[in-house]
Amino acid sequence: MKHIADGHDVIQVRGARENNLRDVSLDVPKRRLTVFTGVSGSGKSSLVFGTIAAESQRMINETYSAFLQSFMGSPARPDVDALHNLSAAIVVDQERMGANARSTLGTATDAYTLLRIIFSRLGTPGAGSALAYSFNAEGMCPGCEGLGKVSTLDIDQLVDRSKSINEGAITVPNFSVDGWYVRAYAESGLFDPDKPVGEFSEQELHDFLHRSGTKVKVNGINTTYEGLVVKVQRMYLAKDRESVQPHIRAFIDRAATFASCADCGGARLKPAVLDSRIDGRNIAECSAMQVSDLAAFLSGITAPGVGPVVATLRQTLDSLVEIGLGYLSLDRESGTLSGGEAQRVKMVRHLGSSLTDITYVFDEPTVGLHPHDIQRMNSLLLRLRDKGNTVLVVEHKPETIFVADHVVDIGPGAGPNGGRIQFEGTVSGLRASSTLTGRYLGHRVELKKVPRDKTGDIAIRQARTHNLQDVDVDVPTGVLTVVTGVAGSGKSSLVHGSIGRREGVIVVDQSAIRGSRRSNPATYTGLLDAVRAAFAKANKVKPALFSANSEGACPNCKGIGLVYVDLAMMAGVASVCEECEGRRFTAEVLEYKLRDRDISQVLAMPVSEAVEFFTEKAARTVLERLSAVGLGYITLGQPLNTLSGGERQRLKLAVHMGGGTATYLLDEPTSGLHLADVDQLLALLDRLVDSGNTVVVIEHHLAVMAHADWIIDLGPGAGHDGGRVVFTGTPTQLVEQADTVTAQHLRGYVS
Repeated sequence: MKHIADGHDVIQVRGARENNLRDVSLDVPKRRLTVFTGVSGSGKSSLVFGTIAAESQRMINETYSAFLQSFMGSPARPDVDALHNLSAAIVVDQERMGANARSTLGTATDAYTLLRIIFSRLGTPGAGSALAYSFNAEGMCPGCEGLGKVSTLDIDQLVDRSKSINEGAITVPNFSVDGWYVRAYAESGLFDPDKPVGEFSEQELHDFLHRSGTKVKVNGINTTYEGLVVKVQRMYLAKDRESVQPHIRAFIDRAATFASCADCGGARLKPAVLDSRIDGRNIAECSAMQVSDLAAFLSGITAPGVGPVVATLRQTLDSLVEIGLGYLSLDRESGTLSGGEAQRVKMVRHLGSSLTDITYVFDEPTVGLHPHDIQRMNSLLLRLRDKGNTVLVVEHKPETIFVADHVVDIGPGAGPNGGRIQFEGTVSGLRASSTLTGRYLGHRVELKKVPRDKTGDIAIRQARTHNLQDVDVDVPTGVLTVVTGVAGSGKSSLVHGSIGRREGVIVVDQSAIRGSRRSNPATYTGLLDAVRAAFAKANKVKPALFSANSEGACPNCKGIGLVYVDLAMMAGVASVCEECEGRRFTAEVLEYKLRDRDISQVLAMPVSEAVEFFTEKAARTVLERLSAVGLGYITLGQPLNTLSGGERQRLKLAVHMGGGTATYLLDEPTSGLHLADVDQLLALLDRLVDSGNTVVVIEHHLAVMAHADWIIDLGPGAGHDGGRVVFTGTPTQLVEQADTVTAQHLRGYVS
């Protein structure tokens, strides 16, 4: 690697103070792969995402007109003295992709667009232009409007027929009698809003439920009328189920039944489009093929007129295979991809880009990847770098740290104990340093000499969820079992599909914790009840005063700490409440103290500080659990929507701990954990098992595999090349006797 010169060859960061950063100054080499390491909460994300990427995106946004900027939600300027030589930054994160049921892997990567062009030129009989093959345009099946499934609504779950519209006949969530939606029905003039719905004529009932496209006036404003069924289907049923709030999801589950569309058989397209074929296959069948199989199918298409289009599509499909996503199909809905899968799909989009000299920012790209797949991910990161881009990666896995040109280690601890540069330089320099990361790079968890004895078995017989091929396997109870295998081999299908729904099983996953912007670790864990009780007792007042959702809330911001201004046509703006200065409580409540701290100061404490502060038993029990799961650095009042998937999972684990014996299912609990924190997690899993629980973990981390009592390895490949148990036994037996890809990597790790 050439010498890193001063000036324009580096991104200069001077005096960064975002979140817990302590006046951080450093030079990040451009057109290199730099990995940022450090314990969870040390400040890596604050530096990479909150400072470098945020300022780059803010400056690009500033080049647009004020009108456009209002829609873009431009980030505030980060707390930093100076940033020099920034290039345009693209953040490739683990946010789930679109909540739209019309978005698929094919539409998200443009692969389906290319496939449509190929069919429009070669399909026989022809169905028309490329748009004619789109289920979101001319080609959509009229029966399901291109969704592939139809929903039937139970009208009695939407309407109380004994009441009139004005009496609250509509029982759909968010449709209040005095709200805009209901006013549109009451003032439509199509029926009497004071007449019980049960007495409506056939025509009135049709107008109320199914009529659409009619112009009506509501409060003197012209608007387009939609029948209740039409509106509910558009607002709630056309969205990905996981994207809606829990009460709406519960309503959908009560009111709607979904079935494959009878007209198109779930293919989303018109009959004429489905009749059009290339080599015996129509476009829906091609979309349903595993990506690796579709790539093979396309290699047989040699017509000169579509050569460049086929080549471009093959490139996209080959990249998906290379990144370990060859088991997906183009018709897979985007909203069903995991965070790690979504991040890798976004990565493929950027690999095909002609842009260079971009700064790409990745957040733990190894999440969900087996060591075998991590090698392929590393080669893609290096390919992005070799195109002349700056690649910044926040990562904990040693396999990716090892390929870095440059490493920045932040610490030494988390929260207020972090935020300082511990090391900058090469991997070999890091390894030789005395930093926590340097010491742990060579750390190896040893195989257990004597694994625990099982107390029984959970029998799984003929499991065939997704790609599982009639799997028979016994999962031992009373021990720590690790289920592993390459991405897409069937781990989640086996564990969640066959064990997750059984009685006495606690599923601790990384899914979003649904809650408002008021929810935080203190409210979620029940800790706030103990905190409020302690404040109430110390001050001889009632506990409700110390809730930002109740009597003590600042009246100006309603206890949120921020005031949201709705700018109608433009994006809303949030600003810190001037009355309470973001502290969420009234001035009177902030006068009450517990050991010289007011309630807002306590909620701003990190868990590690709160453990020392609270002497009350109820509070300490919860805080010690949060500390045990490695969340000592998060603050008690931190909004839940700011937590990563791994943090959410550990928070859920803290809530479930200590509730009697059970079977715990964990899905990649090492996500977001530093190598040193993984040791703490293993000690926690041991505590759970030694207390009489069964722990089953889906995991790729070699340290967790080495520490297991029992391993179930799935494979040998992904998709239809997987779905079989290729090994079951102790880690020692895996290392000594097996020849799976997991065995090869674990053998290398322990030796």
